[in-house]
Amino acid sequence: MKTIAFFNGKSGTGATSLVYHLAWMCADMGLSVVAADLDPQAHLTALFLDDGTLVSILEEQAPARKTIYGALGPLLEGAGEATEPYVEAIAPGLALLIGDLALSTVEDEFARQWTDCLAGRPKAFRGLRGLRRILEKAARKTEANLVLVDVGAGLGALNRAALIAADKVVLPLAPDLYALPILRNAGSALETWRAGWRERWQKAPSALKMLSLPRGVMEPIGYVVLQREVRLDRPVNMTAHERRLGSIPRTYSRSVLNAPPAGGPAEEPDCLATIKHYPSLTFLAREAPKPIFRLEPADGATDSDLAVVTNCYHDFRSLARKIARRCGITLPDSTL
Repeated sequence: MKTIAFFNGKSGTGATSLVYHLAWMCADMGLSVVAADLDPQAHLTALFLDDGTLVSILEEQAPARKTIYGALGPLLEGAGEATEPYVEAIAPGLALLIGDLALSTVEDEFARQWTDCLAGRPKAFRGLRGLRRILEKAARKTEANLVLVDVGAGLGALNRAALIAADKVVLPLAPDLYALPILRNAGSALETWRAGWRERWQKAPSALKMLSLPRGVMEPIGYVVLQREVRLDRPVNMTAHERRLGSIPRTYSRSVLNAPPAGGPAEEPDCLATIKHYPSLTFLAREAPKPIFRLEPADGATDSDLAVVTNCYHDFRSLARKIARRCGITLPDSTL
């Protein structure tokens, strides 16, 4: 099982839509995928489930909910390990670990556990490995070889715990004024969390190290540029826009990889993809509901829309292949 967290610390970049479409594409290509919603806003869950299903789940009492928070319940209460998570079957090869707004309440507990690990307290280590154990159990239940994790905005304790649970990290970026500061902040956070977890790992009881205590590698495998729509009432300064795009590879190398740029000015070896934003098709896809690259005339897609649908399909197929290669995942022969 490979676990990939999609993280950049800022909301509104389109990261959740990226995870949603990538999960569908990986399943279409023959992989078994779990999409895990660790964002307290539960936007990924809302893309997968209809309103009625989502409301019925969230109206259940918190400890019994079929959500990530429900699985964490006993662990947070100090009553034992995380329970077997409920996993919602979405389609063949695709399942969802349901998000929960109650995740916003666990920040203080994860922060406390982070501090208590320095004292070598077993309970703290069991708490911080809880998310990893839940992801592993969900993957075993569905025989998944890939878990895609959508995390929320911010650099808090919940996101730190989610990143510790991940093997790989992808940074979604919108090429706006915030792109370069986001890369610097994300790079600094990853370095700090990685070093902090190494220090704590040394203090962990030997028995816990042998029982799936995550290594907290958080290896960055690249970034995805998510192009937003152009607003006619706010003209884009193309010179500044192109300058920001040109600065992303260098900033990623220095801030996230702690290395000089790998290639020349025209080379972007760490850019996994540039994904366009299609606002009208996004609306149709949510109404369908299905990913953009599955839209058909019966869904309201016009002839001109279908060309965009095809382009979207190829973009996500190429992205899925790149991510599989960088994670050492073998795709079925028919999808190569």
